[in-house]
Amino acid sequence: MKILVAGAGKVGRAVTRELTEEGHDITLIDMNRKVLEDVMSKYDVITLAGNGAAMTTLKEAGIEDIDVFIAATNADEVNLLSCVTAKALNPKIHTIARIRDPEYVEQAYSMQNVFEMSLVVNPERSAANEIARLLKYPGFLKREAFAKAKVEIVELRIGHHSQLANVQLSKLSQKTRCQVLVCAVIRDGRSIMPDGSFVMKEGDRIFVTGAPDQLHDMLTHIGVINMPVSHAVIMGGGRISYYLAEELHKSHITSTIIEMDEEKCRQLSAALPYATIINADISDRSVLESEDIRDYDAVISLTGMDELNIVTSMYAHAHNVPQIVTKLGRGDESELLDSMPIGSIVCPKDLCTMHIVRYVRAMQAKKGAAKTIHRIADGYAEAIEFEVDEDTLHIGEELRTMKTKKDVLIVSIIHGSTPEIPNGSSSYQKGDTVVVVTSKDNMILQLNDIFES
Repeated sequence: MKILVAGAGKVGRAVTRELTEEGHDITLIDMNRKVLEDVMSKYDVITLAGNGAAMTTLKEAGIEDIDVFIAATNADEVNLLSCVTAKALNPKIHTIARIRDPEYVEQAYSMQNVFEMSLVVNPERSAANEIARLLKYPGFLKREAFAKAKVEIVELRIGHHSQLANVQLSKLSQKTRCQVLVCAVIRDGRSIMPDGSFVMKEGDRIFVTGAPDQLHDMLTHIGVINMPVSHAVIMGGGRISYYLAEELHKSHITSTIIEMDEEKCRQLSAALPYATIINADISDRSVLESEDIRDYDAVISLTGMDELNIVTSMYAHAHNVPQIVTKLGRGDESELLDSMPIGSIVCPKDLCTMHIVRYVRAMQAKKGAAKTIHRIADGYAEAIEFEVDEDTLHIGEELRTMKTKKDVLIVSIIHGSTPEIPNGSSSYQKGDTVVVVTSKDNMILQLNDIFES
């Protein structure tokens, strides 16, 4: 497909990289020529220096022949105008806008048709929702939900005293007394899709799928006990912090926000009357000491500086804070950070990018498209949710008789509201939901794409 991206910031560049790798023809617009030159040196794209909201620029980019327009500039107003203009020039085009400002978000969603937007994405709100889920059900580094949260894939690190160390996967159910499945492992920076003979070791990061209640029971049976979060401190007062404080309030979790900008503190205090706002500089260690962060159940580092977030989270770990979440703006240094005690990592850019990629894939597949896509195992694998329809192959057949592509694993089948960890005798029927884990190298647009032709 022909895709036009306006804005070469973090999201624009990430979307360009992902969609280029998937074989789409990308044109990238930005006002900064140096940024465009840098993108051209890395990816096979066409670039155009100009204003993505200007009719002349869009016409020069060939908007009449574009299938998808993605407005990802740093200004919400420009993104809104860009979509309206693109739709006026090409009524058949699909438009996607990044909207970040809390003042505009609800308006953008409720007036999506008026603004001619096919999809609205908000990286900060997505990140806040992700963090809120982690705090609501602590114990995992990451949680990805499928089939309306009937099934999850969670990430765990096997520590020094973990009961999972040296356990063979074929004996996992005996150890955990739960129906769960390890679908991927990160070991020494490498991604592995293990079989039953695989033996887990200290330091492994494992990705486990199962029903939420089974996953929580697993934690109990392996001796991991985490108390629910009741009071969290948020470092930094940006947009994510605002959205997160709202979500935590809904879950009856008390929040404290520490922000060095006095004007931001006033705005947050007015917008979040139920949160405690502290005007202080968290880069000053005496601030952390005076606030005594060990008294909190969770520390969430959300400043605009990755380095400061990492240091703050490491300080929280040194003071035995039970739950730690670290925001990374870049999100592409997982191998370097793998050994650092910074808790769960959340990258707004990646969340937003995968939302857009899922929409574009759905346009390609049209029928039988993925309902949910999550990147796991540091981006080396994807977990994809599909609904079985009348065109799906092998309905009613046992899984052991199916020939799937290399590095493809069916990890869950949801029959109505009942999830199943499948075995060789399992099968799916029309209307069931199937969750598949596959290497990123496999291009899976529909469920039938997992089978050998």
